[in-house]
Amino acid sequence: MAPNPILNDKRFDQVIAEGYGAAPTTRTMTIGGTLSALGVLFAIICVSGWFGWSQVQQTTQDIFDQTTGQMVTVSSTTFPAWVLVAVIAALGFAFATFFKPNWGPATAPLYALFEGAALGAISAFYNQMYDGIVVQAVLATLSVVLVMFVLYATRIVKVTPKFVLITIAATMGIGVMYLVTFLFQLFGANITFWNSPTPLGIGISVVICIVAAMNLALDFAFIERSVASGTTPRRMEWLAALGVTVTIVWLYVEILRLLSLLRR
Repeated sequence: MAPNPILNDKRFDQVIAEGYGAAPTTRTMTIGGTLSALGVLFAIICVSGWFGWSQVQQTTQDIFDQTTGQMVTVSSTTFPAWVLVAVIAALGFAFATFFKPNWGPATAPLYALFEGAALGAISAFYNQMYDGIVVQAVLATLSVVLVMFVLYATRIVKVTPKFVLITIAATMGIGVMYLVTFLFQLFGANITFWNSPTPLGIGISVVICIVAAMNLALDFAFIERSVASGTTPRRMEWLAALGVTVTIVWLYVEILRLLSLLRR
């Protein structure tokens, strides 16, 4: 997972300089507006997620086991082929919002629509393998988001230049690992340390979850600074909300994967 490209100071400055979403000073970015946009995105993710969940079907079949001489029940899961297309579409709309923030009111909800459908299907697949794991992952994700917000609001966690540097460096390292793992698996390699419930695999997953949580602090700090400046156009709320959504989705997927490793 590459560093969150949605929320960064240089990009916001560039956007304003280019005139994207220029607005009167009375209609600038606010915390309330950003939270409203965030709420809309997650409402769309929940609705489309329900659709994606419903598309994953599990069937059972009784077959004769010649080894034991008994009938056994075998379960199989049908995973929809469109999930990869939905993920690619979601990435496309995310990058479209990044490069053209004035499209945010349209492209950010489209990102949520496709991402939610993919997440719903992925979640259903995991839940059929490990009953109840999705509820655990959702509760864990919400807990981490809440804890990070409280730690940031109370300034227990301070987003200093050193904190930013460490978080970005760690996130970039994880992004490289994701890419290398994907390429190796594309050619049929079995990355055991990544997919197996070994202490190393579980440890790596825990570290990724921690780094994702650290990225939340960067997101909160960036939104706070942008609102405090008093010059950020209001429609940039969609870009900010999308940035937080991307981080939370990443955190949820990693927590889901970590719980699956622990459940094995």
